[in-house]
Amino acid sequence: MTCRIAILNGPNLNLLGTREPHIYGLTTLAEIEIMCRSRAEALGAALTFRQSNHEGVLVDWIQEVREDADVLIINPAAYSFRSVALIDAMKALGKPIIELHVSNIHARDELHRHSITSTAATAVICGLGPYGYVAAIEAAVHLAGGRR
Repeated sequence: MTCRIAILNGPNLNLLGTREPHIYGLTTLAEIEIMCRSRAEALGAALTFRQSNHEGVLVDWIQEVREDADVLIINPAAYSFRSVALIDAMKALGKPIIELHVSNIHARDELHRHSITSTAATAVICGLGPYGYVAAIEAAVHLAGGRR
């Protein structure tokens, strides 16, 4: 059975490659999506890849994962540090969740250091740059185990 993975990206990640390259690097979100699709295909996994700057849209998409995917990979971006709505949606999911951050949030400034959404995640990957997405896909397939 095919593992179904949903990757959701939060606010400002559409600006990767140009936004604060000293923190996030020069790789664009479109390039990350290509890397993800290639790795998912090699692992025989189905992949949905989305980005929104809007909290409510992300909540709606998390709820869709209940029917459409086996594992959620989410980079909540700025919402990591303030969104109770995302936490509640993640806790209601009932499936493995991998929270992902391109930068090492633990080495960042105080505002970007403590992710509250991590409390609802099965695992957290941070600081691996764009490769973190590939690592998350591999972990997602592992966590899915015998699912679909």
